[in-house]
Amino acid sequence: MRSKRPVKKPQPEMGRLRIIGGQWRGRVLQFPDVAGLRPTGDRIRETLFNWLTGYLPEARCLDLFSGSGALALEALSRGASEVYAIELDKRAAQTIRHHAATLGTQSLKVYSDDALSFLEKGNTSSPYDIVFIDPPFAQELAGECAALLEAGNWLSPNAWIYVEADKHLATSTVPDNWQLHREKKAGLVVYRLYQRCLNEES
Repeated sequence: MRSKRPVKKPQPEMGRLRIIGGQWRGRVLQFPDVAGLRPTGDRIRETLFNWLTGYLPEARCLDLFSGSGALALEALSRGASEVYAIELDKRAAQTIRHHAATLGTQSLKVYSDDALSFLEKGNTSSPYDIVFIDPPFAQELAGECAALLEAGNWLSPNAWIYVEADKHLATSTVPDNWQLHREKKAGLVVYRLYQRCLNEES
């Protein structure tokens, strides 16, 4: 009688992302196949971080809807002093923590939380210099995030805020004191960089 071979469980599918600049340039990391998780593409990420050149060194960053951690890790690779990553999916959040450990950084703090609930609590620590808003495309949450960021003491006086969205849903309003600095489209994606100003003379 033949012995039965143990049936191998199928391995979960994994995506791959590449850090494109800074101290970890060229490092390839994997992320889990989670519904709605859509890493910012290499070309968009390269454009965004070119826009932010000169503002990233020693910046304190907040990455809402962190997903694969692509924006958080890219920011740290390029000189940010610390990044707080918010990701609701526990498996994705744990993967980002694993990447931070693999890269040997303690400057990435990961919270498994809903971004809106997190922002509603208000900020009692130092404000953030750069914020990334890249919600799932099926959910038009950028406008709500913007209002909560402005109301909750999250932003430094001249903070930079990046918003990425489906071009068909990119109608979210932002506070009047957020000035549009750059805007581009890539396929179905529209991405914008705003700068916060405390008043019109700033």
